[in-house]
Amino acid sequence: MGEFLKAVILGIVEGITEFLPISSTGHLILMNQFIDFTGDFANLFNIVIQLGAILSVVVYFWDRLYPFSRNKTDQQRKDIWQTWIKTIVGVSPAVVIGVLFADKIEEKLFNSYVVATALVIGGIILIILERRNKDARFDSVASLTFMTVIGIGFFQTLAMIPGTSRSAATIMGAMALGASRAAAAEFSFFLAIPTMIGASTLSLFKSGFNLTTLQWQVLGVGFFVSFVVAWAVIALFMNYIRKNNFKPFAYYRIVLGTVVLLYFTMVVR
Repeated sequence: MGEFLKAVILGIVEGITEFLPISSTGHLILMNQFIDFTGDFANLFNIVIQLGAILSVVVYFWDRLYPFSRNKTDQQRKDIWQTWIKTIVGVSPAVVIGVLFADKIEEKLFNSYVVATALVIGGIILIILERRNKDARFDSVASLTFMTVIGIGFFQTLAMIPGTSRSAATIMGAMALGASRAAAAEFSFFLAIPTMIGASTLSLFKSGFNLTTLQWQVLGVGFFVSFVVAWAVIALFMNYIRKNNFKPFAYYRIVLGTVVLLYFTMVVR
């Protein structure tokens, strides 16, 4: 299989899974093994193509994130700046813990068994939260308190365990702390912006930008594909959660995690 075809496949996987509570990292790790795309460049690729998905968030929510438009009222500008401040506050726990422990976690936990186990456990927790998330205290990002935002930020650090899912960790954390389904999902999108920009930039600096022309081209293809697919997924997902719950994603996690555990236990030895 050619490198560009692998980039397209992984870009599609990233675009579909980044903002759904089903673990993009977990899916990429599993897909990498199935299409034989592993090693240092593959690890870098998996992180950097997330920037494409993050760019789709900025484009989709541009009106909610850009405070300098002349069409904005003073109150709207104030709300946007509050959103950015909450986002930065919310991402701070992940920054601190990531700097301290990210390399060790990647070394010890990036394998299919951990991914599968985290998928199952996360699915079970998501079902439990859906059953008790009846009367949300926060129905929008604007209504989230700073203490709640910090709490969501600590939940996001659980996503360092592959298979947990950054979006699932933040959505489940926000719901557990009283956010509505829509507010939890939207804030999860916003938290992704500084989180993944930081992670991708750090990975590129660690590599020293010492990539071949082919590798840069492969990264570009994956980046573009993940952007296009992620933009479509965000639009569909936001429409979906206005009328439905997260239980289908929870069941999917449990089934996928179980299948993967069985596969690597019984088939791959």
